[in-house]
Amino acid sequence: MDQQQRPLPDDFFKDWKQREALAEGMIPLIGKLYREHNVSTYMYGSNMVNKSVIDLMKAHRRVRQVEQNELSEFDSAPMLDEIAKLQLGPAHLDIGKMVVKYQGLGNGRSLEQFLNDELANIIDSHTKPLPQPQDIVLYGFGRIGRLVARILIDKAGGGDVLRLRAIVIRKGKTDNDLEKRAALLRRDSVHGSFKGTIRVLHDDNTLVVNGNPIKVIYANSPDEIDYTEYGIHNALIVDNTGVWKDNAGLGGHLRPGASKVLLTAPAGDDIPNIVYGVNDDQITPERSIISAASCTTNAIVPVLKCLLDEFGVNSGHVETVHAYTNDQNLIDNYHKGDRRGRSAALNMVLTSTGAAKAVAKAIPELQGKLTGNAIRVPTPNVSMAILNLQLARETTVDEINEFLRQQALHSPLQQQIGYTVSTEAVSTDFVGSRQACVLDSQATIVDGKSCVLYCWYDNEFGYSCQVVRCLEKFAGVVWPSYPKEA
Repeated sequence: MDQQQRPLPDDFFKDWKQREALAEGMIPLIGKLYREHNVSTYMYGSNMVNKSVIDLMKAHRRVRQVEQNELSEFDSAPMLDEIAKLQLGPAHLDIGKMVVKYQGLGNGRSLEQFLNDELANIIDSHTKPLPQPQDIVLYGFGRIGRLVARILIDKAGGGDVLRLRAIVIRKGKTDNDLEKRAALLRRDSVHGSFKGTIRVLHDDNTLVVNGNPIKVIYANSPDEIDYTEYGIHNALIVDNTGVWKDNAGLGGHLRPGASKVLLTAPAGDDIPNIVYGVNDDQITPERSIISAASCTTNAIVPVLKCLLDEFGVNSGHVETVHAYTNDQNLIDNYHKGDRRGRSAALNMVLTSTGAAKAVAKAIPELQGKLTGNAIRVPTPNVSMAILNLQLARETTVDEINEFLRQQALHSPLQQQIGYTVSTEAVSTDFVGSRQACVLDSQATIVDGKSCVLYCWYDNEFGYSCQVVRCLEKFAGVVWPSYPKEA
């Protein structure tokens, strides 16, 4: 499809103010579609819901930088205005891509006619993504648990899809345990303040977060809990502790009121380790226990799958430069793991990673073809995977970058693979990234069949987004997505 090119404005400041006004006008329309119709809007994969004026303008700017298309608010605002006039059923709408499709394939139709044709299946539709809301319980409330909670609350919409009903934790040693839990959810040194309000109800052991009542259940083990006592039924349990990793241990979560378990760590036995977007077809109705694998596995598998399909992969080594985690010591002290007892804040720590071997669980064709190691470094979040690969055919920097750019923008893996053209990108730029990884295109090295790719990933938030995507599929959520492929 031809890329639209817009001439530079004669008056940049006037142009900015006009586009700023259009972005301001989008916000109530985006909010109404989300709250009243459960319609989520996107700009080339970037969520537009609950965003500021500047966030929306930056999303447009990203399209102009990466897609090489002068898409602007002058194009998207009229599209959104017309969409808001329709009575739509729940769906995901990529406004940016719909604009481009209309520009290229409108065939003389008015915008109203185009939308009536394009969205015919969801106009006046009352079909919900789920027949009834799915109860979610977070077992454990550490780094990943709190971020998953933030995402679930942010995606609550009309309250008829995934509902966070409870968190399960061990009782703290202070009388103000609920306040401390609320404070950790409210403020985060890496990810910033929670966007919303939190109320503590002591008598009910409940946190009310953006209007969502979340029961706090104190327990030392799963076998102490009957979820039906809390009005919770058929719940999907998200185990964020990593204490249990096999069927016997994770099966202990299947208590009254709970029907399925998702582990936010690599699992053993025959439990499928799911990288959403690649092997989520293994999430089938009969399964009751799955794993969302690790953050690093989620970061590298989507890129490896694309490269395998397009170029072939003969062998390779994966080196992860990983932010330190709570598993390490802040200062030198005893640790059962080699080197991990040394101060995380002062050292680069060479350690092992199972991510390279775990790749084979998602991509069996790469069994035995990859090695891997990890270096923990003194940064609190955002990591990098360095893929040093021997491909099956020769390529060039331009070819491999353009291929992955297309995957990031137009393939089913656009939620998993991001792409940056910045020559100034550093790790903190990727805090809050919702993709499983972001290719640093400026760092790509190719020599014949040999290539080295550098992939940034928010090992906390980006991974948590992958967890929630697995949750939705595990629960049976189905979102109609538009535009349809031409």
